Amino acid sequence: MEKTVIAYYNSRDEAESSVRQLREQGFDNNEISILAKDDQGGSGEEMSFQNQNLADGTMTGGAIGGLAGLAMGAGALLIPGFGPIVAAGPLAGVLTGALTGGVAGGLIDYGIPEESSRRYEQHLESGKVLAVIKTDSDRAMEAMKIMDRTGGQDIEMH
Repeated sequence: MEKTVIAYYNSRDEAESSVRQLREQGFDNNEISILAKDDQGGSGEEMSFQNQNLADGTMTGGAIGGLAGLAMGAGALLIPGFGPIVAAGPLAGVLTGALTGGVAGGLIDYGIPEESSRRYEQHLESGKVLAVIKTDSDRAMEAMKIMDRTGGQDIEMH
């Protein structure tokens, strides 16, 4: 049985460290998803987006530093009512299909309860980085421990 573990990180560096450690412990790219909001306010953790295609809500180009290299399927999405985000991993595909439901809708589709999904969407909106691990129930507790050790906040398993 699969479980979904979710947490937010206060910085890209913390999230990158966590993803690195998860991968070192044998978690695959197809288990790890990362979400980060585009912060064009010049905060030093700025991400830029180019080649915008607003018609279908997706964008290409952009950068999220080392996170994109740590999880597969990295891409930039423009979420109506939310704005541009970078999504890496299998959750990126779910968000692409859930553009009308926003980030919370994609998280709900990925197995996170609605109340938690809305809370995590708020964390993302405030500039936090989300990490979501979907793995078998035996490994989910290990993922939680790694995420806790590497600065994960508000860690939940569903």
